[in-house]
Amino acid sequence: MSKNIKKVRTADLELKDRLVAINRVTKVTKGGRTFSFSAIVVVGDEKNIVGHGLGKAGEVTTAIAKGVEDAKKNLFKIPILHGTIPHEQLAKYGGAKVFIKPASHGTGVKAGGAMRAVLESVGITDVLAKSKGSSNAHNLVKATMKALLELRDAYTVGDQRGLELNKVFNG
Repeated sequence: MSKNIKKVRTADLELKDRLVAINRVTKVTKGGRTFSFSAIVVVGDEKNIVGHGLGKAGEVTTAIAKGVEDAKKNLFKIPILHGTIPHEQLAKYGGAKVFIKPASHGTGVKAGGAMRAVLESVGITDVLAKSKGSSNAHNLVKATMKALLELRDAYTVGDQRGLELNKVFNG
């Protein structure tokens, strides 16, 4: 992880959770089949904080609750500029590749299922997104998170270049 990633505490945040996917998993034992569930969940305050988690349990509701608790342990602050992202970004996780691009006001969130949950949870209202390769929900969520964590705002660029904010834009 790079230096500009900021972990966030859950102390006084109004977090909303979104269920991305539920899988029924079967374990074959001597006594027959044992069913359990895994749930991938995204939580966010819709203002610039987002996290994802995985929960596994014998019942769906317990798996979702465990996923929410896991997601609350992995919250990150993402730079958002006027409801969109500061620049386009490409990221890959496993077989899933994602491309996110800023869009003008009024465009909306043009993204597929797993990506849409992450982008809406972070509070992005206008973005163009494309997923290529694998459609596995787990890898898509992780690739989208990776792309969002690699975003840099103008302040970060100025710090990295040793410039003041007005010189970043004026060259």
